[in-house]
Amino acid sequence: MEMEMISPRKLRDDLYYWYPYKQTATASATAATPLVISVLASVIERRVARNERIAKRYRGEGGRGGGITVMSASRVFECHETPNMSVQSYLERVFRYTGTGPSVFVVAYVYIDRLCLLHPHFQISPTNVHRLLITTILLASKYVEDRNYKNSYFARVGGLTRMEINRLEVELLFMMGFKLHVNVSVFQSYCCHLEREVSHGGGYQIERTLRCAQHIKLAKQTQDDHTHFVTALLL
Repeated sequence: MEMEMISPRKLRDDLYYWYPYKQTATASATAATPLVISVLASVIERRVARNERIAKRYRGEGGRGGGITVMSASRVFECHETPNMSVQSYLERVFRYTGTGPSVFVVAYVYIDRLCLLHPHFQISPTNVHRLLITTILLASKYVEDRNYKNSYFARVGGLTRMEINRLEVELLFMMGFKLHVNVSVFQSYCCHLEREVSHGGGYQIERTLRCAQHIKLAKQTQDDHTHFVTALLL
């Protein structure tokens, strides 16, 4: 299926003129995915890839000369196994089951950026990005929207337990110094940043990434079907 090209204007309309969508679970599941999810996923995935390259180079140098140090407080976001789900798919899942609007995802991005500025040694990685995303989206939803789902529901959507997401929420609040306020100028500056990501070729990169993900998913499905067919013949 051909992906529609994302333009700065389309993204701007998506951010500022989104309709009320928290109606029913069915409405959220069938609503079009906000464009900001694709843009944000591309930005986050590039940051994760960059941090991975830095960490790999640091390990190759034997950990000398000052490198990445994971703070003990930030280890709460680490998971033992890297989730088998891309950032794009994870954000789409969160939207599909919670119906959170584009502004919530922007504010969540502000929180992630703010956290990294307050704690320079904290690095977003494949082992913490999913937990960090669901926690920042949870806090952003509470800050932006009047009606919210319970923590236990967000936990199920994010693949966590209620106790885990409660602990992550408290940890993030303390790490940010409870600085959740995002004024209009800051919000607009981050929206402009995401628009620039698209205008500087981000839209083409996002389209290629989505197409690649679709091909990988289709190839995996074909392989699974072939495996099931061979197994059936052997039985």
